[in-house]
Amino acid sequence: MAAAQPTSAASNPTFNPTDMAWIQLEIPLTESVLALTDLAPTRTGNPSVLALASKVAADQRQQLAGLKGLLSEAGLPSTNVHEGHDMPGMVTASDLLIAQQLNDGPFDKLFRKHLTDFLTQSLLVAKGEQTSGANESTKRYAKDLSVARGATLAGLK
Repeated sequence: MAAAQPTSAASNPTFNPTDMAWIQLEIPLTESVLALTDLAPTRTGNPSVLALASKVAADQRQQLAGLKGLLSEAGLPSTNVHEGHDMPGMVTASDLLIAQQLNDGPFDKLFRKHLTDFLTQSLLVAKGEQTSGANESTKRYAKDLSVARGATLAGLK
């Protein structure tokens, strides 16, 4: 009987390239929206935006923990392979600099726009994972994220 090989992205056939790419994309996307939600308490006094930011932050922190668990399970490194990328749905460093200069109404509008973009992109890539992924845990997690993030998006409209 052959010895079991350590789990790694290269030696774990249950994680295909779609699974690995989805995990490695969702983590920085989620972290970027958390950076935006963290600004809300100092940029707006709007109770509905503050409540939304608080709920989104709590949800995203919980979802991020699950994504990092999948990253570990897949044997992928914790480095951000998308560092510095300006991708759809990503709240970039320049977006954050602009948000830090806005207050109240202008901040609220920008916050909702970036949150909508994030949720929309997240739903799109989660659909790809559910369709083309191989790892059942990852596909289920993508479905769960889709349900949660879809509900948040519906609440924004």
